[in-house]
Amino acid sequence: MPLRAHYAAAFALATMIAVAGHDGFTQAVTPTNVLPNPYRAVENWAQLPAGRSWGSTSAVDIDPDGVSVWVAERCGAQGFIPLARWKEGQPFNCATSTLDPILKFDASGRLVKSFGAGLSIFPHGLHVDRDGNVWLTDGIGKDGKGQQVLKFSPDGKLLMTLGKAGIAGAGPDTFNAPSAVLVAPNGDIFVGDGHGGDTNARIVKFSKDGKFIKTWGKPGAAPGELDIPHALAMDSQGRLFVGDRNNNRIQIFDQDGKFIVEWKQFSRPSGLFIDKNDILYVADSESESVRNSNPGWKRGIRIGSARSGEVTAFIPDPVEKIVGTSAAEGVAADAMGNIFGAEVGPKRLMKYVKK
Repeated sequence: MPLRAHYAAAFALATMIAVAGHDGFTQAVTPTNVLPNPYRAVENWAQLPAGRSWGSTSAVDIDPDGVSVWVAERCGAQGFIPLARWKEGQPFNCATSTLDPILKFDASGRLVKSFGAGLSIFPHGLHVDRDGNVWLTDGIGKDGKGQQVLKFSPDGKLLMTLGKAGIAGAGPDTFNAPSAVLVAPNGDIFVGDGHGGDTNARIVKFSKDGKFIKTWGKPGAAPGELDIPHALAMDSQGRLFVGDRNNNRIQIFDQDGKFIVEWKQFSRPSGLFIDKNDILYVADSESESVRNSNPGWKRGIRIGSARSGEVTAFIPDPVEKIVGTSAAEGVAADAMGNIFGAEVGPKRLMKYVKK
């Protein structure tokens, strides 16, 4: 069988299982590990000021100009420090830093803007809306700070906050480890609320002025249930894609929370991005490396169609075996199709261009 036909047959089988509906959500999907990689890596593309080093970068998005790149960077710190293990005086991501966690780079990789110092503890999710406003989720609460979603103007003015500073909860005005945020074309705000453990496992919807509308989801693995809603994206049809990471799947909902379908062929999703042509980019930073998750699947960035669910390309993690998160956790693509991966473990921003 020709190689292309082999890919097509494997994909058809995987898609048939992945979209089987309520009765098929527990079935296995053949790993999409053997796919073309038409990209090459560009290291050290984004240049930080002299004396500043990269910390963990879990989030990246593209400016409305189509070429500028926004990154949420954890103030030089590494990954996640559980509060139970944190010691006074120890660097705690951005909690004790004077560095700006929100960075904007132009098309050449030059830093052109930064802001947000002192306003967050644990920058996690980043979204740039159609007006250029920058939204940030702060996934930890401590000393009257964190557990919020922050909205900034393109110049860094704080315009809105959602959630109660430093207070974890599951009510209409509180979050517990918010991981992702997305603004729909009509201005409605969606928050992926929860990061495993004793945190939440839900999607929260607000109006454009921050008024609570509804919430859906609960812990579990059935359709509509969630276990770490780690990333959000929206396609041209207005469907909400949720990176349900601990369940190794993408769940697709309408904007009222009605479950449509689940896809497992994009592996374990840490990051999601859908461009104007409905090309879907999915970052897998954990398969076979964190708690023996998703065995048989390779980490990396999978590219495919948000319309059909077909996976067409794969940028593999260059590190075959590792304990912990690796490769891109956040992912975005600019108007030219260049891909950007925000990496927590390696602490860097990678750029990928067509070969």
